[in-house]
Amino acid sequence: MSEILSANTLLADYFPILVFLGIAIVMSVMMIMASIIIGRQKPDVEKLSAYECGFEAFEDARTKFDVRFYLVAILFIIFDLEIAFLFPWAVSLGGIGVFGFWSMMLFLGVLTIGFIYEWKKGALEWE
Repeated sequence: MSEILSANTLLADYFPILVFLGIAIVMSVMMIMASIIIGRQKPDVEKLSAYECGFEAFEDARTKFDVRFYLVAILFIIFDLEIAFLFPWAVSLGGIGVFGFWSMMLFLGVLTIGFIYEWKKGALEWE
């Protein structure tokens, strides 16, 4: 008897999550369908052109292309991770004290020095 009661309690605990997932799936399908029905589907040359990557799609993965795309991606990841560290630090700043504050200032200082170095080396210039 206690096993049935336990299973019912477990299902009752997860029911709000199932409701949330159901609503999310229904809403996402509705939004995609509304976009397909309402939006104009008139692709032209400009819409179909390559963007962000800077080159047309190719079939052979061994084709050479500019290494600057990798450089920009790596720099983006580095500074994106900085933001990922800043948010929890800012939220818990009251609890970590002076040591936590100066540790983050050191971290930001190292990142700033790295940013200045890459700027001086021309890594941010796109020719």
